[in-house]
Amino acid sequence: MTDEVRYDTAAEAEVIQGADTAPAEPSGAGAGCHAPAGEMEAAARMAGQSELLDRYAADYPQGPHDKPQSMCPAFGSLRVGLRMRRVGTVLSGSACCVYGLTFVSHFYGARRSVGYVPFNSETLVTGKLFEDIRDAVHKMADPARYDAIVVTNLCVPTASGVPLRLLPKTINGVRIIGIDVPGFGVPTHAEAKDILAGAMLSHARAEAEAGPVQAPTAGISDRPTLTLLGEMFPADPIGIGGMLAPLGLAAGPVVPCREWRELYSALDCGAVAAIHPFYTSAIREFEAAGRTILGSAPVGHDGTADWLARVGDAFGVAASAVAEAQNAVLPAIRSALAAAPIDGTVTVSGYEGSELLVARLLIESGANVPYVGTACPKTRWSAEDLDWLESKGTKVKFRASLEDDCAAMEAIRPDLSIGTTPVVQKAKELGIPALYFTNLISARPLMGPAGAGSLAQVVNAAISNKERMEGMRAFFEGVGADDTAGIWEGEPNLRPDFRAQHQKKLDKQARASKAAEMI
Repeated sequence: MTDEVRYDTAAEAEVIQGADTAPAEPSGAGAGCHAPAGEMEAAARMAGQSELLDRYAADYPQGPHDKPQSMCPAFGSLRVGLRMRRVGTVLSGSACCVYGLTFVSHFYGARRSVGYVPFNSETLVTGKLFEDIRDAVHKMADPARYDAIVVTNLCVPTASGVPLRLLPKTINGVRIIGIDVPGFGVPTHAEAKDILAGAMLSHARAEAEAGPVQAPTAGISDRPTLTLLGEMFPADPIGIGGMLAPLGLAAGPVVPCREWRELYSALDCGAVAAIHPFYTSAIREFEAAGRTILGSAPVGHDGTADWLARVGDAFGVAASAVAEAQNAVLPAIRSALAAAPIDGTVTVSGYEGSELLVARLLIESGANVPYVGTACPKTRWSAEDLDWLESKGTKVKFRASLEDDCAAMEAIRPDLSIGTTPVVQKAKELGIPALYFTNLISARPLMGPAGAGSLAQVVNAAISNKERMEGMRAFFEGVGADDTAGIWEGEPNLRPDFRAQHQKKLDKQARASKAAEMI
């Protein structure tokens, strides 16, 4: 799709009707919910899922662990679907997993129901589960309520080969999007967002190629647009739009989108800014549509100057206009950075995908950032940020494990550790001030002048708590740790014999699992 998207402003979008194909029986339903990742993957391949797993292995290369160390990856795609208007959600997986996912989703503000298709061993093995899923989406497919319904296979249905690809593409004009998000094939919840975004873009691209589609609710831009790829603070797209205006450009939709027709606008762009560079599936769809992909983001002085120049090149904007756009924002960014300096050593780690951008902003604010760890993979669209950070002496670790992040924090003993919950917990145990990346860092603007001074207040306040943290650590000194924490009248009853006996059981299970793999 190298031509422009054609919009039908007078009628509903044309849709592609899919055939209602009979389901195939799953052949690898022996893996249990808590089986080792290798066993689950082997079962999935036996059930005909090799193509899916091979694609995931290429798109989302595994790190040092066979299972995610953050939350269940399906939370990412679930949250994307729940944020979209007129989109229904159905989960297929073990009841405990569905309970946990829906609980966390509502904890984070979801205000709609999540569909669930239960199963047992019989319905899983005989293929009845697929028929139940198909019946459920037929009952839900009300065009007055939904533009699309997302059906997600979790670990067990994926391992058992439940073929969501055989669901109808549309029912009564409602699009049916089936995706597999197994914990043994998708390393992080951030990448699960890409799986759903890519699946939706693929469907929308096919519709746009077939004929006129719905115009966006906000109207069609009279200027060439730059689609923004990756979730970001709500003020950032507005700020980016302001920086693009002197170039004669406009900010397009943010992918993942908030409603279906935004997908057409996202595809109907001049280029795509991969603010989060790990959206491999979505980028594949944009490249298939003939769109140019740009890495990095307008973060800090250097990042903004370089990013605007590359945007100008992508759209063929005159050098004088690019210089005008740079001169309009760079002095303000420089002033904001100078007005809110950060003096201290900071380590950064997380699983959101914006860790490198945050590190750049911290360094330009004056901080020393010796280590950045991200659970997301290295891609060719992260090259600009990686090169810049390494030129400043920063060690960047892609697919960083919890152990990597903790080891770096313990070795460096920074003035502040920014990281995930367990990293923050470990830092505070050591008396090191720490901030949770997702809630306290991601929830702030990062781009342009608005982002330039946004981190200083919270970072400096945390660094100033060093003495307070040491006082708290001294106060609780001697109360024990882990299973001996607390005030004991006598010595804690450690029972090393119980520990040794349990360890023998674990070693025996590991040997049996290894032997099974060799058979």
